[in-house]
Amino acid sequence: MKISRITDTLSIKRSIDQGTEEQRSAVLSIIENVKRNGDKALYEYTEKWDGAALSQLKVTEEEISAAYEELPAEMITIFKEAAANIRAYHEKQVRNSWFTTDEAGTLLGQKITPLDAVGVYVPGGKAAYPSSVLMNVIPAQVAGVNRIAMVSPPDETGKLPAGVLVAADLLGVKEIYKVGGAQAVAALAYGTESIQPVHKIVGPGNVFVALAKREVYGQVDIDSIAGPSEIVVLADETAQADEVAADLLSQAEHDELASSVLVTTSMKLAEEVLMEVKKQLATLPRQEIARASIEQFGAIYVAESLDEAVETVNSLAPEHLEVLTNEPMSVLPMIKHAGAIFLGRFSTEPVGDYFAGPNHVLPTNGTATFSSGLSVDEFVKKSSVIFYSEKALQQNGEKIAAFARLEGLEAHARAVDIRLKKQGWETK
Repeated sequence: MKISRITDTLSIKRSIDQGTEEQRSAVLSIIENVKRNGDKALYEYTEKWDGAALSQLKVTEEEISAAYEELPAEMITIFKEAAANIRAYHEKQVRNSWFTTDEAGTLLGQKITPLDAVGVYVPGGKAAYPSSVLMNVIPAQVAGVNRIAMVSPPDETGKLPAGVLVAADLLGVKEIYKVGGAQAVAALAYGTESIQPVHKIVGPGNVFVALAKREVYGQVDIDSIAGPSEIVVLADETAQADEVAADLLSQAEHDELASSVLVTTSMKLAEEVLMEVKKQLATLPRQEIARASIEQFGAIYVAESLDEAVETVNSLAPEHLEVLTNEPMSVLPMIKHAGAIFLGRFSTEPVGDYFAGPNHVLPTNGTATFSSGLSVDEFVKKSSVIFYSEKALQQNGEKIAAFARLEGLEAHARAVDIRLKKQGWETK
């Protein structure tokens, strides 16, 4: 990490991992194997890569009960409160069907229908991400999805993390399967003896999961192909260097490819933050990962003005943006591109990761220029509704037929003409 002035060549964007030819070939092979052999392929892959020889894929009631015994009661209470916050936020996103009529008696509208079945991928193995369960399951439930199937890779003993199981059970998820990787994505997309297919797959995973999601898109819908985590902190001289450094490192510890950037109008703050980052790195449990991230994709940029700083932030279109300025609310209207915006020093990014309510599944690698975070909208379909009245067709039928003939589609035009003639309405 070094301090630089803003230049025209500013760029921290990384390519989303497209995988190697070998990885893509492996994923295609896995998908075909699962399509052909179903559960047999899932058991084989789980033993080969996760080291777990399973007798069944679905998590049992006994395993869930054991998870409750393992997890501290205080954490269960925290899960419940976080879930309530997340649910309350997403309930405000719910769209309703709507209909309008005009004086001719035409009715037009939009029918909102939840998806029938959704698959949620939760990273597992050595990691435990109950927050991923909450963030992916709750908006689907709020949308009205009837069936949610969750998949996650087990550890070598064939178990899922206690936190993941408790979080899922608290939300009422009835289908939890101990399978991960590309094979889990294939199972959700095409179905096996144990896992019925779904209509959409959401949730983060490694490069094999991402490649598999890309391959099955079209058979099912997916949320996105996410890249490594990233944060940009926009700060002026009022920001606290130790707090800024801590926020930058909060993303750096995710992944060696994560990106942490400070854009500031204060050279003094830039220098202090650089020192703080080095100091705090020394005591981080995941310091090797964080150090690699900071060295490769960490940066501090000093702008001549707040306007220049904001322009830089918009060009980066970060996943997470913290605004640590004297008047952060006044900066908000200037921000055009960011997955989530955190205003003020007490709105540190982990507040959004776990507890505040907004979704932490966000666009990465500059895709915030055209996409949004996971929401209730991701789990519904919108069908247009048209009831054209007799009067409306009489008024507009000839115009519609003329439009069709302009495009060379005579059958379209005749579909209108036949009705006009039957009613005795003149046609040209």
